[in-house]
Amino acid sequence: MDSRQNAIFRFALVFLLIAAGFVAVLIYIIRIQWFERDKWMQMVDTQKPNATIIAPQRGNILDCDGRLLASSIPGYYVYMDTRVPALHQGGDTLFYRYVDSIATGLARILPEKSAAEYKKMMVKSFHKSNGKTASGQQRENGSYLKLCPHRVSYIQKREIEKLPLFRRGYYKSGLRFEGAPQRKKPFGSLASRTLGTILSNGKGNAGLEKTFDDYLHGIDGLALRERMGGKWEDVSVREAVNGYDLVTTLDANLLDITETALRGCLERTQAEWGCCILMESNTGKIRAISNLDRNIDGSYSEKANHAVTRVEPGSTFKTIAMMAALDDGKVNLTDTFEVYSKGWTYLNARHTDAHPKDTVYTLRSALAVSSNIAFAKMILSSYDKNASKFVDKLQNMGIRDSVYSEIPGAQKPRIDVPKDAVTLSRMAYGYSVELTPMQILTFYNGIANDGKMIRPYLVERVMDDDEVVREFGTETLKGSMCRRSTLEEMKLALHDVVWDNHLGTASVRTWAGRVVDYKAQSKRVHIAGKTGTAQLFRNGRYQSREHRMTFVGYFPEEKPQYTCICMVEHPTTYGYDAGYDCGSVVRQIAEKTIVYAGHYIIKGDSLVYEKNR
Repeated sequence: MDSRQNAIFRFALVFLLIAAGFVAVLIYIIRIQWFERDKWMQMVDTQKPNATIIAPQRGNILDCDGRLLASSIPGYYVYMDTRVPALHQGGDTLFYRYVDSIATGLARILPEKSAAEYKKMMVKSFHKSNGKTASGQQRENGSYLKLCPHRVSYIQKREIEKLPLFRRGYYKSGLRFEGAPQRKKPFGSLASRTLGTILSNGKGNAGLEKTFDDYLHGIDGLALRERMGGKWEDVSVREAVNGYDLVTTLDANLLDITETALRGCLERTQAEWGCCILMESNTGKIRAISNLDRNIDGSYSEKANHAVTRVEPGSTFKTIAMMAALDDGKVNLTDTFEVYSKGWTYLNARHTDAHPKDTVYTLRSALAVSSNIAFAKMILSSYDKNASKFVDKLQNMGIRDSVYSEIPGAQKPRIDVPKDAVTLSRMAYGYSVELTPMQILTFYNGIANDGKMIRPYLVERVMDDDEVVREFGTETLKGSMCRRSTLEEMKLALHDVVWDNHLGTASVRTWAGRVVDYKAQSKRVHIAGKTGTAQLFRNGRYQSREHRMTFVGYFPEEKPQYTCICMVEHPTTYGYDAGYDCGSVVRQIAEKTIVYAGHYIIKGDSLVYEKNR
């Protein structure tokens, strides 16, 4: 073979080798692309950096004096990765050398399991691990052994870290913690439903936690989980920004006073639920709020926010109807109305009084004794020919306005133009209309506040450490609810409800001519207000033996500082009475509030305020 043929042969051989290599590569590409695609894509996924959200520290909720009402405290889930190579070196001697002492220590720190149970868990996980170290993806799929089902505190975390072997850190022991802050309420059930709750993702779910979530939550941070040097590490990309604090109008001491008084009433009457709100008269600041529901075992706890759920108000609405008629010039305080012990029937609708008798009441005394018959006659004589004018008057007085928005789910009032005279007559004493306790309180507070209706509120300011981010204040809903003369007449009538010992439904309870209970009367502070009792509408009709009781009033009567409402649903014990049960709750709150916060006293010819704190 000459040199030229030899060159051609070598060239052909190289060409064939290159062609064969090209075909082999092509075949391999086709194999990877079409037959092994899923396998290689999974491998790619395991190598990708995984984005991890860094949760910010949620802001605190504070009372008006800076005491914690809700706060996030450190909490941790504790895991053990039995796959770390160090545990399997030297014939598994390291793991078995320390497993007993670790189990004993865990049983001491987390006593919900015995040492034997902890040891059994760890040994079982160790055998399943087969010496394979879990990757970041595997950990997320649950390959770590969760040593405790609930969060552990920071103190417990430090104690666990000091246990034999665990003190050597993750790469020697497999011990790992995941931060999971806990939302705590240092004052327990006080205003719990109003403060609200948060979801597992840290977002607000109810109450102030939900309404002000944008402020409280903060801004999430971001980290990428990357494999570095054969290990998975979290690398911060964006730092989390902690949430702001809320300073509320609530006072922890007044919350305690209010809940204690309400709980005592509910336990005595075995009622279905109760609600109590204490509001500062001239500012609208809610100083205390309590909502208690009966549990299956007979105890009471906060479950629902009844303060912003509308109900038929019963006789507390008589004050509203009376103000409308007086201010429209339809009636006077001295107008008389005849009532009957057997009731009064009008257009096939029968009206009865709780204390039936054949007598004549003035409008003023009719409010004191809470006569349904007298008020049905009063409203019909005033608006029977023009019911829409009555509702328009209520609108002008501000009663139909929505007054509250800080608590999620707050309902608007329902006061519709009645379609017939019967409905109008029943509206006079609080049926066929619906208001929330907060709306009833707002109306009566308007009387206490010299006719100025103001919006109740719960949050004073949003704080970033010592810097004010946003501030809230008093907001006037109605500069004047009615004429000055009407207001003075209403105050006289509400005074009688508590202080007229012959007629007042919240005055005194007597037995054999002796006073056995003072209801809403107090020797320490003068209270004015109104009782209300309404039959419950259930199963398509009103239940004659199931009631909703209410007392709403303001104190001190001479110069009101606070307005308070107590509402109790379906008491079941014998002899319940709105003036006695709800009135005494407001009296207890008034007496203790004045002692705690201070009050006006008469010195000479003037009122002087003495502050106690």
